[in-house]
Amino acid sequence: MNALLSTPSRSEARAPRYLVLSAHDYRTPRRANIHFIAEQLALRGQTRFFSLRYSRLSRWKGDARLPLDDTANRVVEHRGVECYLWRALVHPFNTRKRWARPIENAMFDWYARHPPEILRQWIVESDVIVFESGTAIAFIELARRLNPRARLVYRASDALSAIDVADWVARTFDKVAPQLDVIALVSPAMAGEIASRENVFHIGHGIDHDLDALGDPSPYGEGLHAVAVGSMLFDPRFFVTASRAFPQVTFHVIGSGMGRHPDYGDNVVVYGEMKHADTIRYIKHAQIGIAPYASQQVPAYLADSSMKLLQYDYFGLPAVCPHAVVGDYRSRFGYTPGDEASIVAAMSLALAAPRERLRQCLDWSQTTDRVLDPTQYPDTRLALVR
Repeated sequence: MNALLSTPSRSEARAPRYLVLSAHDYRTPRRANIHFIAEQLALRGQTRFFSLRYSRLSRWKGDARLPLDDTANRVVEHRGVECYLWRALVHPFNTRKRWARPIENAMFDWYARHPPEILRQWIVESDVIVFESGTAIAFIELARRLNPRARLVYRASDALSAIDVADWVARTFDKVAPQLDVIALVSPAMAGEIASRENVFHIGHGIDHDLDALGDPSPYGEGLHAVAVGSMLFDPRFFVTASRAFPQVTFHVIGSGMGRHPDYGDNVVVYGEMKHADTIRYIKHAQIGIAPYASQQVPAYLADSSMKLLQYDYFGLPAVCPHAVVGDYRSRFGYTPGDEASIVAAMSLALAAPRERLRQCLDWSQTTDRVLDPTQYPDTRLALVR
């Protein structure tokens, strides 16, 4: 894999060409694991990032890509990566209504068969194509047909059941899973949903090992501070309870996607979207990290895959989270969402816990190495594919 990091001379093969398909956009302030992988790919060769599942409908849901709307449907280079935000007239979605399934299926069929010409061109020109879990699945068959020599990698950032994809997407993935060269799961707990075996690997999230340098100075004043970052399955009721029970703690809620709940205590500070480097300051200098997932939707694989929990673990923060995502991590304290007594108990234990780093993490270069060619790393093997 080291050859991918070097600049080829005339006597060497050209640098590889990478393409990433995702419902994220590489240019947004909030950074998910696919952003870090794309950043690493850009160090190894020409990298393109195609952002999909975006249309006029996106305005209704407050899509994080709305600030990029004026750049839609044209190529924009950002930090060494060619970016394209595909704005369709409408994009298909899960209607969650059985009677509407035929219409839903027709929408996905049309979407998959009518990509913009730039996507077809980028597919043909790529050596490695990375599809992130979700709507990107719609274009796996197109990629195999247009470019049979390309290496196709599926990055399962989330289980399809957890993100509630349309039935069409789930059925399509069952069909194409065996055709992929690599299916890279962020947690072994996701393997049960995969309709394939020999190409399935466990490759968790990486982490920047220079986060300590990014995390200064502290954004806080005196006192105790607890932080929660991100919007996934966000449960505001946690802070209604915790803010009243712990008035000595200031709770910092960053990028929840929700405004201030009317029942929050005065010790809850709500922030909008924030740059990754800025969130690290809030995490590093907090006393507690919180992952306030809503109970009825919490998938067990989040114990391994949650980026916020990984960052809390890296900085040695005691973390408060639902019992379902405590996993085998001794630095986490579980509660039952909606149960005030258990929330108070978990917070009390976290406030009394020592600050210590108990989890070992790969950096993003090591993670990307494994995503591209997991067969070279025994630690990626799952018991079910041995």
